[in-house]
Amino acid sequence: MRNVMTAVVLDDDHRWTLGQLCEVCQVSEAWLIELLDEGVIEPVPGPRTEWVFDITCLRRVRRARRLHRDLGVNAPGIALALQLLDELEHLRGRR
Repeated sequence: MRNVMTAVVLDDDHRWTLGQLCEVCQVSEAWLIELLDEGVIEPVPGPRTEWVFDITCLRRVRRARRLHRDLGVNAPGIALALQLLDELEHLRGRR
């Protein structure tokens, strides 16, 4: 039996609802709400009746999931770790 891998190419304009983001990232809605409360992710600004998230949020949720799964980091710790990683990337980009 052969393993088959599929991939989806996403552009920067793609948007996900909360439920879709949960499904794509394989996390619970409650956990995503924790990340929202900690400021790890933010919905796309605009007058909407339902939260919508962009590719940046998808990347951050996947990174947060790895921190939680691999290192056992809780939501506040994830927020701090991602903030520090963002600052590091910013500083490296300025060099």
